[in-house]
Amino acid sequence: MHYQTITCQRTQFRATITLRDGGSEVTIGETMAEELSDCCHELSLDDGLRLVTILGGDGTFAVGRARLPEELRSAHPTERVEWFKKMGAANAVAQLPMPVLAILNGNALAHGLEIALSADLRIAADHVQLGAGEPERHGFPFDGMTQRLPRLVGPAMARDMLLTGRVLTAGEALGVGLVNRVVPRDVLEDTAAQMAEQIIAAAPIAARYAKEAVAAAGNLPLAEGLRLEADLSIILQSTDDRAEGLRSFVEKRTPHFTGR
Repeated sequence: MHYQTITCQRTQFRATITLRDGGSEVTIGETMAEELSDCCHELSLDDGLRLVTILGGDGTFAVGRARLPEELRSAHPTERVEWFKKMGAANAVAQLPMPVLAILNGNALAHGLEIALSADLRIAADHVQLGAGEPERHGFPFDGMTQRLPRLVGPAMARDMLLTGRVLTAGEALGVGLVNRVVPRDVLEDTAAQMAEQIIAAAPIAARYAKEAVAAAGNLPLAEGLRLEADLSIILQSTDDRAEGLRSFVEKRTPHFTGR
């Protein structure tokens, strides 16, 4: 499918989404939000995909936040709700069933950070800054920031970022668990490629189940979460990939997983 503000390149096991809007800084506008949501919906239907990566074009990731159009400010509340739903690109990314890796090759601010938060893993170049956005400039979040940010960095840091507009360096973000890895910008691409290879090489069904179980951990009581883990583990025992993993271990070779 052709898009105006994003590109989506696919190989056998991986899809790479690049955010681009032709400017020096990418902003998640209405068109990009809709295209990103549509792209994620299409990718979610592909059982063969093992990884989706998201990065920004031209040395940036995404910053800023779209404003409610002036004509909707006095419109019926239902129309305003529909606009916010349409802008929910981060939720579309979060609903992808396969692992998602955000490659932060530039600043991730406001709605850009919300997109990054919706990924399962985040790797950042060492010059990158991350922030929820200045309250007076970027307004109130609407795509998951107030829920996903405190789950990663804790309520105290989340309040600091949301109420004061505090911006973190990549190193600070690593220290509070907001990103998984920080590397020099000149090795970001190679390091991200290595991470992608490791994820793709793993058993894809197990990776999807791990993502599902971890996501559920934030919403389920411990006992229910443990039951979910046990149920998914039992299901995995009947897959061809499980048998292949055991054979490859015995035969001392690299496993060849098929996703079945």
